[in-house]
Amino acid sequence: MPWSVPLFESSASAPPVPSGLPLVIALTGFTDAGGAVSGLIGYVRDVLDPTPLAVFSNDVLLDYRARRPIVSFDTDHLTDYRPSRLELSLAHDALGQPFLVLAGYEPDFMWDAFAEAVLEFARAYAVSTVTWVHAIPMPVPHTRPIGTTVSGTRGDLTEAHSVWKPHTQVPATAGHLLELRFAESGASVAGFVLLIPHYLGDTEFPAATLAALDSLTVATGLVFAGDELREENREYLLRVEEQVSGNDELSRMLQGLEERYDAYMAGSTHATPIIHTGDLPSADELAAELERFLATRPSSDDDKRA
Repeated sequence: MPWSVPLFESSASAPPVPSGLPLVIALTGFTDAGGAVSGLIGYVRDVLDPTPLAVFSNDVLLDYRARRPIVSFDTDHLTDYRPSRLELSLAHDALGQPFLVLAGYEPDFMWDAFAEAVLEFARAYAVSTVTWVHAIPMPVPHTRPIGTTVSGTRGDLTEAHSVWKPHTQVPATAGHLLELRFAESGASVAGFVLLIPHYLGDTEFPAATLAALDSLTVATGLVFAGDELREENREYLLRVEEQVSGNDELSRMLQGLEERYDAYMAGSTHATPIIHTGDLPSADELAAELERFLATRPSSDDDKRA
């Protein structure tokens, strides 16, 4: 008898999900320059504490030898086994606004079946928009705003926020396939490609995660607090500046990248970058935004009269 495992398992304790929520997709895999997507997933899981709705099967989708689980060893015995996770969850932003998030590893196998399952979830929950983010290394300086290339069906976002609009072919990711399938279905979908300085691509660059969160805010209106990330980024940039200032070759490279970047942006008819490394709200700004948000909501008496 052939052996088979379901593609995913629905959570028996999943809460009710309102219809019409935005869907956010974050999949690590082929490229993740600056750790943008892994940082985004870590932020969602650690800060927002999402509730799983469906857990995808590692035995079906994951190549264990390519991305091995982590085990913990204590003196003479094993204490923990941590497999990779790919989950569809319900989360809430800093203002309590709900949204759906598909986060985890990029599947190694069964892309078509995976894409169809995600589209079926989107249809069942009647999602309002679909937004995904990934990051690639580019010859750009870290002293300038992080730019984006935006694709999908939301022309307003592409026109406003794409600083680079290439005509090219690239190795596909599962995120590309999902965007294509959502676009074919007529969904409102946007893909943000973050353009990360190539010399920082193999590091954990906090600004990359900030830019990923900022992109989601632009596309969905969700609000995320970024105080800790901003502080980490300030410390990170200080270390980078120390290395650059102490090395003539690095200084010349950075100056050349800045000159090329400034010349390109000065002559470009494309959008100007709005993704900055420090423009997420501070705690005080977030509190003020929350007050404004609550002030626009109907009171309990208004709800009863409606």
